[in-house]
Amino acid sequence: MKRSASLTAALLATALLSNNLPAQSHTATKATVKKRKPAARRKAVESSSERQIRELREMMLTQQAQINDLKSMLATRDQQVQTAQSSATAAQAQAAAAETTAQQVTAQTAQTATDVQQVKQSVAQLETQQSTLTDTVVSNQATVSEQINSPTTIHYKGVTITPVAFFALEGVWRQRSVNSDINTPFNAIPFPSANEGHISELNFSGRQSRLGALVEGNAGPYKLAGYFEADFLGTGTSSNNNQSNSYVLRQRQIWGQGSVGGFTVTGGQMWSLVTEDGLGTNNRTEKLPNTVDPQYMVGFSWTRQPALRLQQRFGTVSTGLFTAAMSLEQAQITNFTASGTIPTDFFFAGVGQNGGLYNAAGNVSAGNAAGTGAITTYANNVAPDVIVKGALDVRHAHFELGGLARFLRDYYFPVTGYTGTAAAPTYTYGTVEMSHTAAGGGIFGSGRVSPNKYVDVAVQMMAGQGVGRYGSSQLADATLRPDQTLEPIHNYHGMGSLETHPTPKLDVYAYYGGEYAQRTVYTTPQGALIGYGPRTLNNSGCYNLPTPGGNASGTFASLTAVTCGSPTRYIQEGMMGFTYRLANSPKYGRLQYQFTYSYLQRNLWSGTTTGVTSPSGPRALENMIHAGMRYYIP
Repeated sequence: MKRSASLTAALLATALLSNNLPAQSHTATKATVKKRKPAARRKAVESSSERQIRELREMMLTQQAQINDLKSMLATRDQQVQTAQSSATAAQAQAAAAETTAQQVTAQTAQTATDVQQVKQSVAQLETQQSTLTDTVVSNQATVSEQINSPTTIHYKGVTITPVAFFALEGVWRQRSVNSDINTPFNAIPFPSANEGHISELNFSGRQSRLGALVEGNAGPYKLAGYFEADFLGTGTSSNNNQSNSYVLRQRQIWGQGSVGGFTVTGGQMWSLVTEDGLGTNNRTEKLPNTVDPQYMVGFSWTRQPALRLQQRFGTVSTGLFTAAMSLEQAQITNFTASGTIPTDFFFAGVGQNGGLYNAAGNVSAGNAAGTGAITTYANNVAPDVIVKGALDVRHAHFELGGLARFLRDYYFPVTGYTGTAAAPTYTYGTVEMSHTAAGGGIFGSGRVSPNKYVDVAVQMMAGQGVGRYGSSQLADATLRPDQTLEPIHNYHGMGSLETHPTPKLDVYAYYGGEYAQRTVYTTPQGALIGYGPRTLNNSGCYNLPTPGGNASGTFASLTAVTCGSPTRYIQEGMMGFTYRLANSPKYGRLQYQFTYSYLQRNLWSGTTTGVTSPSGPRALENMIHAGMRYYIP
């Protein structure tokens, strides 16, 4: 721009100079310049002024031409500048557009990269899903195949059937024989005066092997179930172990059940409600001692009998589950014991009839002095045993408390006269038969605590009148009053247990239990003592050795026991043992071995020894070892 200004100034100076020149048109000057004649035709002589003017004009024309050239150049330059500016502007616009395009391309590239990454992730997810789907299909195929080839339950119409079974070989060694299979009659431990008190016994058995099934159906709001189990610990009239060992199948449990919400009703043969349960009062959760002996443990409260049970649950285990239950159960009077010279015109039971499906061949426990009215195990009941129980379950603990009501009835001809002496009393009877019902029963409870997975500690107790039947030793329920009515005997029994689980395969445990029957004695008008455990009973021979004798056929020598007359006061048992599970598979089942050792002591009520009342009763001891192998189906 500075150079353009200098050119403009030069042009102005030239214009000023031209104002002093003679007036001629610019056109003529141009024409003159263009049409100059050759020098030969000019005038021959120019003056100095003319020459100066001519030279100035020539210079001016030259300068004008230069100015015109410069103007042309400037115009061209301006046009180029404008073009350049336009080009620059266009270039800037193109650059901006290019930058925008570049940004868009960059954004598109980033989006494309994101899309590519998402596609890669989607592909990876699809591959994972495909792999998972493949694994699921393979797993489902394996599961279906497993369910077809190894079903845990059998499906029949709308119910599922779960088999229950184990197969056992078991045995027992006893220091003193009780002439029994693996089942131990605790109230028959022999004294030294008995033949069996001097000889041991060893018996093997497979009779506790068990068969059963659980049947379940879901009928909308109602849950239905049925259960049965049986073993071979029954005896038919011809059962023996001479050669074939053909013992009969025995019903253990068989019941049906329906439940809706927290309410359940169960009917059939089952464990009594007095038996400790593992959860609420639910069937099939009973807590049994870990024994091979089917009579379990001294002090253990139980029966299995026909019953109708109702129960209602409230709450949950995490917050406290309370279950209330009531049961009506088959009644029975067991081991009635009345010692001394008692009146004889009474009865409370009858001999079983084969036609009525009661066994007429066995289980007669005693007779009366006159030899009539045999006392059997089939009592003529007036009402069922009524049992109520409440159970509380919290984390790691279970507690129970209940009550039992019993009704013991007999028929008799009333005693109208007492004559004779205390040593030889006689009775006179009326002619009108009468009946009497004695109320019995008691309370029971248990508690079980599991502070961790390795230890379970439990205790259970029962106390009442006429409840001996509910203890494993089967002590007497009742005795006789002088008027021939039944008197329930006070019974107490209990058991404590410690069960440990050092490893998943091994259980080690110990138990102690005891059962007590109170002395219940009456004095007749003649001065005779009758009832359960009179002090006048002769115990002089309990520790005496048997004396030689003979039998009717004379084929073998026999030993004749001497007098040992008092009934049982207290029975106690301590037991320890272990169970080892060699194999335990949910698919193949469980194979386990078991070993227990028991020490038993049976104490009688005191009586007379050579005419002198003994301050304490005789005592019989027993050592037992049980062992067994069982295979449980899965």
